[in-house]
Amino acid sequence: MGGRRRFGPRPHRQRCRGGGPLVREQSRYDPPDSPTSVGWTEAQKIELFGEATPFALEGGGSIGPVEVEYEAYGRLSPAKDNVILIAHALSGDAHAAGWDRRAAETGRTYRVNRPGWWDAMIGPGKPLDTGRFFILCSNFLGSCYGTTGPSSPDPRTGKPYGLRFPEVSVNDWVRLQAHLLDRLGLERVLCVVGGSLGGQQAIEWALAYPERVRKCIVLAASPRLSTQGLAFNAVGRYSILNDPHFRNGNYYGGPPPAAGLAAARMLAHITYLSDEGMHEKFGRRKREDAPAQPDDRFGIQFQVESYLDYQGRAFVQRFDANSYLYISRAMDCYDSAEQWGDGDLAKACERIRSQVMVVSFSSDWLYPPRQCYEFALALSRNRKPVTYVEVPSRYGHDAFLVETAPVGYLLTQFLKG
Repeated sequence: MGGRRRFGPRPHRQRCRGGGPLVREQSRYDPPDSPTSVGWTEAQKIELFGEATPFALEGGGSIGPVEVEYEAYGRLSPAKDNVILIAHALSGDAHAAGWDRRAAETGRTYRVNRPGWWDAMIGPGKPLDTGRFFILCSNFLGSCYGTTGPSSPDPRTGKPYGLRFPEVSVNDWVRLQAHLLDRLGLERVLCVVGGSLGGQQAIEWALAYPERVRKCIVLAASPRLSTQGLAFNAVGRYSILNDPHFRNGNYYGGPPPAAGLAAARMLAHITYLSDEGMHEKFGRRKREDAPAQPDDRFGIQFQVESYLDYQGRAFVQRFDANSYLYISRAMDCYDSAEQWGDGDLAKACERIRSQVMVVSFSSDWLYPPRQCYEFALALSRNRKPVTYVEVPSRYGHDAFLVETAPVGYLLTQFLKG
């Protein structure tokens, strides 16, 4: 498999070409007793900041206490030089690999009989080999998967924060991850890797902590979201904010804004796919049980409608609407050039000391290849060691999760050096 290129003064666009068909996804999950699985896992929680010693936020506010949920896989080397930090995307969590031992008892039924979201990449003999690396993944601030967020109790009232929760940013998430590493006694990171919003965290790590990061892998992400991406997020938030059950974010204990959150997820999910991928998967085929009566003519008729309806309904069972508002806004506001280079991306990239690999996907229209290439170009203009690869794929933005063969190959090769 070719397509890996270390750039000189000016990079050339390079595509990843496989020697055979690309594997879209795992045909089966590795069971917990498999030699390639990390097995049964159990999340850890740690309080990093207290009510009297709150965490200072980029936007000027603060919050305390702050509890962080994380998972760890593999064994730390005596020199503590084999740490890989994984940053998850918008709706992700710390459960990146293995099988959650306490999924049922903690009410996280969506994890029952299903491994972590990047299980294909993490485990013995896999690209992120737990026989070689010590791998960490933590849930970020403002989420609803164990780390303090809008659904957490406000110590001043004993009730969920709701919209009293302060504004958070990508920089806040990265600084909190750095505090977690400090508490665990981990000074340096061999590699930070993330896809989508996780990729933006990886970029921020390379910028905010250049002395701590040796390598950085950015998958399906760029230093800022496009105007089109901002527009999609705005419509998603609008649907939540205008759901009659939203009640200014104080819906805990009552019916949640399920319709609004489902619509936001359905819209977002379209941006994770591609026209070619949707045509191949659904075409214009109708459901076999599509409504036939005139009164049902606006019900679900096409298979693609049924798919999106399922995605929306499933999402509201596991995610919090307020968290969606906060996280999507943080995604909107992140801009590496503004944060570190006064609007000049090349100037911002002067800070970076790590080796960087940027991987884009040909049909991704949420973080299109041209934006990912611009980041690689800014790095190369500063003569930074950067590898840029465009993977041909019909699976859109989600390709960073489902194209396991090319992504796994690229991770393996980049981590060899």
